[in-house]
Amino acid sequence: MSLQFIAPNLDLDFVGKRKFFVALSSVVNLVALFLLIFVGLNYGVDFAGGSVVQARFKGQVAPNAIRDALAPLNLKDVTVQDLGHSGREYLLRFEKVENMGSIGAQVGQALDRKLGAGAADIVRVESVGAKVGKSLRRDAFGAVIVATLFMGVFIAMRFRRVSWSFGAGAVIALVHDVLVVVGALVVSHLQFDLTTLAALLTVIGYSVHDTIIVSDRIREDAMARRRDTLASIMNRAINETLSRTILTSGTAIAVLVALLALGGPILRPSAFTLLVGFITGTYSSIYIASPVVLFWEQRVRTSALSRAA
Repeated sequence: MSLQFIAPNLDLDFVGKRKFFVALSSVVNLVALFLLIFVGLNYGVDFAGGSVVQARFKGQVAPNAIRDALAPLNLKDVTVQDLGHSGREYLLRFEKVENMGSIGAQVGQALDRKLGAGAADIVRVESVGAKVGKSLRRDAFGAVIVATLFMGVFIAMRFRRVSWSFGAGAVIALVHDVLVVVGALVVSHLQFDLTTLAALLTVIGYSVHDTIIVSDRIREDAMARRRDTLASIMNRAINETLSRTILTSGTAIAVLVALLALGGPILRPSAFTLLVGFITGTYSSIYIASPVVLFWEQRVRTSALSRAA
């Protein structure tokens, strides 16, 4: 006897609550857009430009002591980030300097003078110019936009025999997911760098995958139950895929929660992006993509009836 987490005859009215959730999602998206425009993301060195030095200490060191040690170097916009190794490893960020070839040695010498000889080892040194960072930032947003549009086109082509509206629903759901994730990153003030961008693109792929699963079941039920209304067909399809959705999303979310809690500061931004994205991607497949398709089809049928009259 197989174990079932969801009753096979479950009949939750997802579609009936679509107006409330679409209105809620619209408000959340507007807030996220406002935050993105007027507050902005916390860009990492990849997109903002600057220099990064990773330093590992033999004993515990306070962040203020590191800032005091670097003061004679006259570095601009210095930030000191604990990498979660009990105060023994830090990431030092500051504006790019001209003599990048020797900045690692200079930082090491400054730390040794203040904290004692051999107190710190310089693990890595990275630098990105302001122009390069701006170009990467532009390319990053371009990649997100292109990925979103092409995913929508793919779904529209995949379900063209049923309705092109599935593509529109997928694009709107993807835009919703991207805005929610970006808004969460602005609020959390976590760094947005190339790894976070990769996580955001992963979210787009996951959201499309989840949307395809639901849309494919809607297509199958629509072909088998031609006399039923589209709203009842969608409800049935969502309920039929609910067990799969909970198991798939639940296991992924459990792993991401563990990664967020135990992965350390370096992995935290990407883990947080994936966690929020997987949750909102599952939500949008049910409460955004399907209502858009239903609204579209109802408008098309209403227009057809008006023309016939």
